[in-house]
Amino acid sequence: MTLREAKVGETVKVTGINGTGALKRRIMDMGITKGSEIYVRKVAPLGDPVEITIRGYELSLRKDDAEIVQIG
Repeated sequence: MTLREAKVGETVKVTGINGTGALKRRIMDMGITKGSEIYVRKVAPLGDPVEITIRGYELSLRKDDAEIVQIG
């Protein structure tokens, strides 16, 4: 399951990141690393972007970026 598929109000745990290169590095620089807990705050009406809370701060991700974050 990916972060893109998570429902509003859920708290999920990151199990891995599928991206490579600069994209994976950018996601990890935002604090999204294996084992991190993410709370899904809101999803825009058309699904882009997804607003999450991670490590005490709010972050908005495009759905393409959320697609590479594996959750459990």
